[in-house]
Amino acid sequence: MISVVIPTLNAEARLQACLEALGPVGAGNAVEEVIVADGGSTDRTLDIAAARGARIVTAPAGRGGQLAAGADVARGGWFLFLHADTALDARWAADATAHMAKAGDRAAVFTLAFDAAAPAARFVSFGAMLRTRIFRLPYGDQGLLISRRLYEDIGGYRTMPLFEDVDIIRRLVAARGRGAFRILPAAATTSAERYERLGYARCVLRNAALLARYLAGAAPETLAKAYR
Repeated sequence: MISVVIPTLNAEARLQACLEALGPVGAGNAVEEVIVADGGSTDRTLDIAAARGARIVTAPAGRGGQLAAGADVARGGWFLFLHADTALDARWAADATAHMAKAGDRAAVFTLAFDAAAPAARFVSFGAMLRTRIFRLPYGDQGLLISRRLYEDIGGYRTMPLFEDVDIIRRLVAARGRGAFRILPAAATTSAERYERLGYARCVLRNAALLARYLAGAAPETLAKAYR
């Protein structure tokens, strides 16, 4: 039913939890296959992926290109694009299966959470969900569940170093309107490491500034340098 595509680059610290949270893989399960699209890892990322039975494809580093490379070899009728530092909660498969049964041409994203108990983490996830509901602009760390047909209709992921998630969502909404995707209740819990290392306020302001520049027409290549 679902081909899960996970882009990786030296993701050994989080990949195991991401893969385990998906549950059983294979016939009779929600997940038909897991594809790890690797951008040149030099740590244990590929060993972890192989041990969990994932198919491995390689692509030049850059999340957009890696996601596209994974989708190119996927066999499922539905795709789930998921970051390597994100773990879905136990109800995700039930939510996804129910959505696919009645979705038609609607995609879906999950409800964002962070793996940190700090009030700031809850505030950031709350703000992200407001952005998702009001502006119809989820980020990639919320996952993207989309049928193969719809993915291909809107042109799939583009090879870009940043905001590949915003790009595909904007094309999705432009093609199908504000109802183009549904927000599923299951939590997508992502790493708060970057926020804790750089500071929550600093990360939020930086991300907002980069998004504003992107929406105003700045080149993703230029923005990626600032992001790093």
